[in-house]
Amino acid sequence: MCEKALFWAFLFAKRGQTCYNCRMLILAFPKLKGTLFAEASERFFRSPLYVILVAVLMAVSELFALELPVYYAYLFLLLYGILFTEDTLCAVPIACCAYMTLSPFNNPAKYPTTNVFNDPDFVAQFCIILIAACVLLVAKTVIVLFERRGSGFFPELLSGFLILGISYMLGGIFTEHDALKDVVFGLAQLASLCVLYLLFILSVDWRRIRKSYFPILFTAIGIAMCVEIAGMYTLPGVFQNGNVLREKLFTGWGIYNNVACMMAMCIPAPCYLAATRKVGWGYALLAGVFYVFLLLTQSRGGILFGTVVFVLCVLYVIICCKPAARPGVLAVTICALVVVLILTAVFHKQIAALFDSLIRVGTDPNYRDKIYGRCWDAFLGAPWFGVGFYDTPGVTFDIFAHFMPPRAHNTYLQILTSCGLFGMAAYLFHRLQTLSLFFGHPTHEKTFVALSVLALLLTSIVDCNFFNFGPVMIYGMLFALAEGFEHVRRGRRLYVSLMTPVR
Repeated sequence: MCEKALFWAFLFAKRGQTCYNCRMLILAFPKLKGTLFAEASERFFRSPLYVILVAVLMAVSELFALELPVYYAYLFLLLYGILFTEDTLCAVPIACCAYMTLSPFNNPAKYPTTNVFNDPDFVAQFCIILIAACVLLVAKTVIVLFERRGSGFFPELLSGFLILGISYMLGGIFTEHDALKDVVFGLAQLASLCVLYLLFILSVDWRRIRKSYFPILFTAIGIAMCVEIAGMYTLPGVFQNGNVLREKLFTGWGIYNNVACMMAMCIPAPCYLAATRKVGWGYALLAGVFYVFLLLTQSRGGILFGTVVFVLCVLYVIICCKPAARPGVLAVTICALVVVLILTAVFHKQIAALFDSLIRVGTDPNYRDKIYGRCWDAFLGAPWFGVGFYDTPGVTFDIFAHFMPPRAHNTYLQILTSCGLFGMAAYLFHRLQTLSLFFGHPTHEKTFVALSVLALLLTSIVDCNFFNFGPVMIYGMLFALAEGFEHVRRGRRLYVSLMTPVR
């Protein structure tokens, strides 16, 4: 009787058959299979509408300090998607956006005594939501693996991720340091690098995803990021004597350098759409808007390396766009350049005031030169396995010093100092794997991923983005995209199931 009641409550007419029988609720109530409700749910979670909804919730949370309501909304969407869809694709937008939901007034570094993490009730609810989300995601992944019975894809990049993570944990092994802290931090870095990569490469049905799904996702995130960047300019103390103090520009999840990194990673998304759509000039214009907001972050490293990525994206669009779209793209590019030059000439005083603190800081290395010198000396003292993360002579925030180790503000010096030549060899092995993936049979999708990853890697030359948990989680998901589509292209059906051997 209960089964019939639920069946009639959710609808309705039979329609078609699904590819897999791994929808969790449908496993318990088989009559739901093929209903209009189930099919509509599947289409919704694979549509741009869902992606936009998740990105809008991200911006609303960050702007209005509505973290907890948005986290409950994310949990509801995840539960709904896990129960009524065939894979874990519904979790991908949430995993990308959740990192950027914290509002400025809840930034633990800026407001150490008044942020929400000092509220036991908030912390308890946050932990419950996080644990519930993890349980749902892992449970659905296990169900998908059992249902596919050997028809999934083998994660080829996993070996590189694991070797890199092991090198993190072995950092400083032959020096006097707190080995347990380094192992825990290395394990946390490994988890942020490859856990979501592994879950999604195994549990997402890559054969059913639109190739434009991820570019649309990152375009939506980029638009939400523009809103967050605009919101930074409303914070107290940003405008002083008509000028902008860039030190006052921050969100709840990072300062202007962190925001610039994420903004730079989003620029390739509209460029992909501009290169692959018949009418691509609108997306090319949106990429230019993203670049303007990147400038507004006032991050020197973000602007410098984001400009490199933006130029590469423009060249990619002009060379690779459809012939019918090329005149429009070229016209928009030229017009945009002319407009920028005119605006700069007319409003040069206002622009100078806007970027006053950025101009004043100029090329001041901000102690990075001293940090780099100390890190190099530390590496020479322990060249094979480094001195460990917590003995690296870098910089850290006092409030996070109990867990986050000192930062070298350069990926390569950080690895050499903390993990030595063994760590660098592990990193190069991982990088060779990724380069092989990108350059073996290039596609538009791989180009999008490569440019987004390049933005992270370049900005990490003068910053510590590669060792921040949020960006590298997104980094791992981008590689899941590139590898997933590559397996589909090759037509591979390798083992993944725990039940069935390779056939």
